[in-house]
Amino acid sequence: MKSLLAAAAAGLALAVSGTAANAQISDDVVKLGVLTDMSSLYADATGKGSVAAVEMAVADYGGKVKGKPIQVVVADHQNKPDVGVSIARNWYDNEKVDAILDVPTSSVALPISALTREKNKIHINSGGGSSDITGTACSPNTVHWTYDTYALSNVAGKAMVKRGDDTWFFVTADYAFGMALERDAANVVKETGGKVLGDVRHPLNSSDFSSFLLQAQASKAKVVALANAGGDTTTALKQAAEFGLTQGGQKLIALLMEITDTHALGLKATQGLIVTDAFYWDMNDETRAFSKRFNEKVGHMPTMIQAGLYSATMHYLKAIEAIGTDEAPKVMEQMRKTPVNDFFAKNGHIRIDGRMVHDMYLFETKKPEESKGEWDLYKLIATVPGDEAFRPLDKGGCPLVKSN
Repeated sequence: MKSLLAAAAAGLALAVSGTAANAQISDDVVKLGVLTDMSSLYADATGKGSVAAVEMAVADYGGKVKGKPIQVVVADHQNKPDVGVSIARNWYDNEKVDAILDVPTSSVALPISALTREKNKIHINSGGGSSDITGTACSPNTVHWTYDTYALSNVAGKAMVKRGDDTWFFVTADYAFGMALERDAANVVKETGGKVLGDVRHPLNSSDFSSFLLQAQASKAKVVALANAGGDTTTALKQAAEFGLTQGGQKLIALLMEITDTHALGLKATQGLIVTDAFYWDMNDETRAFSKRFNEKVGHMPTMIQAGLYSATMHYLKAIEAIGTDEAPKVMEQMRKTPVNDFFAKNGHIRIDGRMVHDMYLFETKKPEESKGEWDLYKLIATVPGDEAFRPLDKGGCPLVKSN
């Protein structure tokens, strides 16, 4: 009888232990939500390519983590903060999503980050750009993976002012991202010895830039800086060519220019344009191998946002595997203490403010005669180490830095 009781007790203990171990993965599934722009001006840089990047990472990981399935759900936030927050709230409350990824459009990304903190989940942002995400609005539950307005401005702004392009005029998208991009770039220009002669703001998804470009032309600034992205950037560049801005001696800089934008416009229209980027497909064998697979799946080379999402998804899944749970604070801690070493970043690291620090690159678009193929668009001017490219930890106003 004692032997039977002992065996039963041991069996019960094992069962309880096994249940506890299994419960480490909430709801027996790791659920990723890709919240992105599927239908508007950022759809090429994010959209279906962002979804594909996350799905590729999940497939390459084997579709399971700690023996539990990984699921991916997708939604279009339509670049509207209320729509994005509504989707995210439903995902967290009802669909048991563990992490939300991508979220282009900073006016959507910022409230998603706040909601994620409230729900104690994880937000890995690749598409949103505002440096406020790791600044005054930083969160212990958010990682900013790919780029931000500070790095874009810092890398390109310093380089151009130092070579004599020291007076600037901004054409800026009138929402959180555009204003942060102009603010960060203007600060870099002034700190490097240049001057800002003026700015003008345009509505998101504008079709007519004529009045804005005429003001830029009239300013006589050496540099006309486009503090916008996606379809707004390509439309502005096309119309700037029609107005003859560069023929008049002014230089254009697109502070955020994705490779899909350059490809859509063509090298004849973009040759000589200065571009800051976190990723380019033709850097080395690793980047070429990933990009070839991505191109076969999606039909174009990956943008930095899409390449960053693959990297971020892998890092997140490896963190869960390492600690055996998808509990948000523990996963974030593991992600922060693990270096990022893959085709996207070498010796990348996540700071307490959520910034993933990695090298950034300054490119110049090639002349048509220099290109050897459809996607052979850039030549590397400089590699800027992450600690120089991104804002210093103590300069962003993140409350987590003070309390750390």
